[in-house]
Amino acid sequence: MRPKIRAIHPNRSLLALKTRVQKTRPMILCHEESDQMNFYEQLKFSSDGLIPAIIQDAATGRVLMMAWMNRASLEKTVTTGKTHFWSRSRQKFWMKGETSGHTQTVKDIAFDCDGDTLLIQVEQIGAACHEGYRSCFFRSLENGGQKFGITEPQLETPEAIYGKK
Repeated sequence: MRPKIRAIHPNRSLLALKTRVQKTRPMILCHEESDQMNFYEQLKFSSDGLIPAIIQDAATGRVLMMAWMNRASLEKTVTTGKTHFWSRSRQKFWMKGETSGHTQTVKDIAFDCDGDTLLIQVEQIGAACHEGYRSCFFRSLENGGQKFGITEPQLETPEAIYGKK
């Protein structure tokens, strides 16, 4: 099943937006049934051909990670329903979970009002973070920014996930 694609305004909740729009006029959305080119034409990729993608747990709303996509990785994500990204450091196309088995099944793809950021809601299997945490955002500032703390348990060690290097 291909994920839904929709445009949202960042200053309104999706439910409020749907309700308001349904009462006033038809919502302009790029659905899987419509021409996918319209969706891609709405996006503003950087000069490097990349767009940031915020990955969010569809069930809990927890932000799991942020990664970069190019058009090819986004197209593959839309086609397969599994997240694919572009690694800037390795200069390589990759699928989340290809090594770890910790995959992400896409439930929804949205883009912001400027078309320069994606929000991808997923069903996460295992840890989203390469350090073995559910979310890459497992550290938070404490004591007025004087230190930080780990805010969630580590699900697995990197060695258990990827083996010893």
